[in-house]
Formats: sequence, structure tokens, C-alpha cells
Amino acid sequence: MKRVDWNVLDDAARMAVLQRPVQAVSDALREGVQAIFAEVAMRGDAALRDYTQQFDGVALQDFEVGAAEFSAAFAQVSPTVQAAIAEAAGRIETFHRAGMASVYAVDTAPGLRCERIQRPIPRVGLYVPAGSAPLPSTALMLSIPARLAGCKDIVLCTPPRKDGSADPAVLLAAQQAPGVRVFKLGGAQAIAAMALGTPVVPACDKLFGPGNAWVDEAKRQAAQRPGGLAIDMPAGPSEVLVIADAGANPAFVAADLLSQAEHGPDSQVLLLTDSVDMLDAVATQVDAQLAQLPRADIAAQSLSRSRLVLVKDIAQAIKISNRYAPEHLILSVREPRVWLDMICNAGSVFLGDYTPEALGDYCSGSNHVLPTGGAARAWSGLSVGSFQKAISVQDASRTGLANAGPCAVTLAYAEGLQAHARAVEVRLEQAA
Repeated sequence: MKRVDWNVLDDAARMAVLQRPVQAVSDALREGVQAIFAEVAMRGDAALRDYTQQFDGVALQDFEVGAAEFSAAFAQVSPTVQAAIAEAAGRIETFHRAGMASVYAVDTAPGLRCERIQRPIPRVGLYVPAGSAPLPSTALMLSIPARLAGCKDIVLCTPPRKDGSADPAVLLAAQQAPGVRVFKLGGAQAIAAMALGTPVVPACDKLFGPGNAWVDEAKRQAAQRPGGLAIDMPAGPSEVLVIADAGANPAFVAADLLSQAEHGPDSQVLLLTDSVDMLDAVATQVDAQLAQLPRADIAAQSLSRSRLVLVKDIAQAIKISNRYAPEHLILSVREPRVWLDMICNAGSVFLGDYTPEALGDYCSGSNHVLPTGGAARAWSGLSVGSFQKAISVQDASRTGLANAGPCAVTLAYAEGLQAHARAVEVRLEQAA
């Protein structure tokens, strides 16, 4: 990891320090995803079978996971892992249930009531990647809030293994949403199937979940198609920013940096500290711990584009963090809660020495599907509300119309919209 002193850099150099790895979408990738959408639109399930053979190396006749495969999953997952899935699910549900939006109604004038009600998105599509490792934790993070939201139809796609089966731990996690339909489909073709619909895979109203560059581009293209399909948020490589003071444990800090670096070669990790000794100690720990990791090659590629940054003080570090808007922010400082009010841009914040980001990845209860690439300036992580939409309702009596109507008429004429004004006036005239 490159070491830099923030306060000797000019503005251009500071921008370079906070520059994420270039995620330009190549013409070949964009065109490849367009071709997949075109094939799925034209050939449906036959195209999905061809792409599954091409990209996953397995020939499947039936994509949907049946009752027998769901039942077999229990026998294939150790009791320890089953217990951990259940434990994590309980915390995730507790957290998300507490944050569910409340409906409300208020009289804004005598005889005029306005309400806000919640309705679930009817059919949602969840994508759980496999890549170099299956992610049952992502299945939990998606399926539990979808169930709490009351979504009627939940469709989940996850890539098949070489033997044609779905990962059994993912299946167990997916069943946190009773009645979920799981399809053994991966990559851009899974996104296309859930966006367009085929004779086998139902079309969805909104798509959720992380993935590689192909999945990310497929979600982007799906959202741009006519018909109003929505996606959860801008997605990209995982990232963490750690702010550490002189009292932090360098072994802890290094472990947090590496836990994100091992996600992939395009992940980014940053350390901001006001202590030269801490910067040196973390650098030493990163080298020592990296050598022990099975995914050291992947983490090393990420670390080559990451930074150890010396700052003036913790207040400056937080200002820099707000500028960067990290997916994950770890405050490895004394009295971390004192600084919390200063933080305005972050997907998720982890306070103190004993709150590793990995806890949030699995079982603290908060959601690990978070905005990346600076999107935390305006986007939030997944919640039950992500799977719902709010509808406003108005109810006016004659008295309510008499009280609020003249205001509407005045504003309508001010905007030059006479028909709007008359829609109110004809009622006022009749009521007079």
C-alpha cells in the first residue's frame, strides 16, 4: 500500500488519492450485455440454457430448484453452519423489523386529511452471486427484508455449481422468505431473465443484489428499458475506509483492510490516521497477515491501488471520509460515538475497536448491500422500505375543499393552468 501525507499534497494529488480504481465499462462488455438481452428476449429459456452451458459449464434442462433439492440442502449443510444461518437471520430480522416505515395520517386543514400508506412491490428479483465463493449471507440480506415488506412473489437467481445444483447454504438462507422461487441462473443472463421474463422465469418489478461487472451493467441496462423496471442502487467493487488514532490496535486495523481487499482485485481500502507510528505499524501488520491468507494474490492486487494516508487530526480525517463517501467506514478511535454526528456520507459505520466490518457482513443485523463508488452521498443501504413503495392519499370533505380550494385556485392561475383551477372552482361553485 502506498503511503501519502495528505497535507503536503495539492488538490490534484488529493483527488488522485481518493480516486477509485477505474470502472469504465468497455464497449465489448456493454455490447455483450446488449446481445444477451436480445437473445433472451428472442429465444427465452433456450438462450438461458445456452448461456448457462457457455458461462457456467453445465447443461441444465430445469432451472428452478425443486422441493427435493431444497430438502437435500439440509443434509448437505453442517449443523454448525445451519445454526449460524439461523442466528444471523434472527438478528437481521430484528434490525429490519425495527426500521420499518410507519403509515401516518394528518389533517392539514379542517375537513382535509392526507395519508401516506405502504404497499409491497409485487414481484422482486434477488441476485445472489457465487463467483469464487457462494454467498448465503447475501441471500439472507435480500430475502429477509423482502419477506418483511410483504412482497407477494420473490424470485432468486444464483449461479449453478458444476454438478448442476445450487449451493445448499444459499438455499437454506433463501428459505428465510417462505415460498421463494430459486432459479439456477447466473450473470447477465439471470438479470435479463428477471427483467424480461421467459416461459420459466417470471418478469420482476425491481431487481436487487450485487454482482460482477456483467451483472452491474445488466442491471443498468434493465433499468433503462421501457416499462419502469427498478434496481436497488448503483453497485460496484467493495470498499472500506478506516480512521484510526494512536490508540488503535494495528493488527485489528490491518485485518479490517485485508477483509475488504480479499473481495476482489478491484476492491479498495484506505487508512486515514494522525499517527505516523500507527501508519508504520499497520503497514507491517498488513504484510505479515497478507502472507497467511489463501486469497493473498487477490488481496495484493487490491492493496496495490489502496492508500495509507497521514492526516493532521481525526476531524480532518472525517472531512476526507465525507468527501470519499465510503461503502464501509470504520472508526477505530477513542470515544468513536463523539465523532458520529460529523459523518454524513457513508453506507455503514462501525464504531470502535471491537466492531469489525465483517460483523456487519454477516450477523450484526444491519444490511450489507450498500452503495459503493461514492453513491453513499445520496443512497442508503437496503432496508424493508427498499422493497416497498409509499402512496399518498388525500380525502377532502366539502369543508376541506372550502378551506384549501382557494389556495389551489390561486396557484393554478399563477402557473397558467386554467383547467387545474376550474377543476376546483366548479366544485366550490356547486358547494356555495
